[in-house]
Formats: sequence, structure tokens, C-alpha cells
Amino acid sequence: MREVAEGVLELRMGFVNLHFVVTDDGVVLVDTGLPGRAPKVLRALSEARGTTGDITTILVTHQHMDHVGGLAELKRASGARVVAHELDAPVITGAAQPRLSPVQRVAGLLVKDPEPAPVDELLTGDGPVPVPVPGMRAFHTPGHTPGHVSYLLDRGGGILFTGDAAGSGGGSVRATPKAMTDDLAAARASVARLATLDFDVAVFGHGSAVRGNAVDRFRALADRQR
Repeated sequence: MREVAEGVLELRMGFVNLHFVVTDDGVVLVDTGLPGRAPKVLRALSEARGTTGDITTILVTHQHMDHVGGLAELKRASGARVVAHELDAPVITGAAQPRLSPVQRVAGLLVKDPEPAPVDELLTGDGPVPVPVPGMRAFHTPGHTPGHVSYLLDRGGGILFTGDAAGSGGGSVRATPKAMTDDLAAARASVARLATLDFDVAVFGHGSAVRGNAVDRFRALADRQR
């Protein structure tokens, strides 16, 4: 667990990151990691905050198992309200089966399926999240999945929670792998859209945080994808 921006803690669990946003009313969790890792998430939060009962909201970026694997268990443990986009919610709740690429099917052989979890609040477009998270706005960024969402926190020059709309490596921002992307054209359009926002720091589901006018790295990626 490390602080990557003002009041934002990053927990790296293997190849995936999840993030805690500390607010006056409790902790907002962005994504939940792989199945079976929820006890580690709660333990890390306990060590950082002194309690495991202060997660008030869980913001889901998308339906993939490495991002919703601990959702059901963490919701039970905390009573947090879960927010996700309406297009990904059926997979998260178990009402629909995910559409998997060949690479994802192979990965699914190594990791158990996520437990279905309820979604309390559905996102249908851009705007403030529908539960009290001060300064947090949702942006529909489809492509990686149909209902992928990125979140922008109005704090310290702006902090973008990218999810898998993009990744990072070596201080630069890169596109997510084609083999893991549902709609490549939509994914590129989402990167271009994020490049029009204002933020100083970007954090990712995969890769290290980028600090210092991070939006410039998104603009560079958008230019490369034209």
C-alpha cells in the first residue's frame, strides 16, 4: 500500500492495482482485484486506516475478473454501495455471461470465476457518481468492455482512475492489449476523450501511476493512435 496522490492509496496485488480514496465520510474503493484476494484487501486497509469497516462505496471500472473478483466479499464485509455502468452490470451480477477472448478463456482456467455481486447504482452516462463521493465524476470510456468507466477526482490538480482504458509503462501511457479489448475503435475514441480532460495524476489497473500533467501522456497516445 502506498500513497500515489493526495489521499489516494494504491494496493498492488500481483499484476493488478486497486485504489482507496480517503474522504471525510470514509473510504471509496476503486475496483476489487482478483477472486480470493478480499482478505488481503481488508488487511491492507486495516493496517493503513486502523479499521476494516470504513469502505462506504465501491466504484467498478469494468466487469473483468481481475477488477471485480473480490466485489461480493468486500461488499458483504463493508456494506458498501456498489456503482457500475449499466452495460457491464449484467455480467457483474451474474445475469449474463461475459464475452471472452481466447486469451481471457485461457486465463479463466487459472483463476476461479468471480462470485456474482449486486450493483446498487447504475451509471448510464457521464456525470457525478450517484452516491456521495465529493468531487468524483464518472466518464463512460467503452472499448475495453462495453460499460468501462473511468473516474476523475477533483483533487490536487485532478486524479484520473483510468481502469483499463489505458495502461502505463516506463512513464508513458499505452493502449491496452488488442487481445483484451472488446472494441478497438471505441477504445481509441475513449483515449482521445480522456486526453481532453484536465488531470495531473493518472492511476491504472495495470502499471505505475503517472504524475505531473499526466494528461499530456494521454494526448501523446491519442496522437499515436490517429
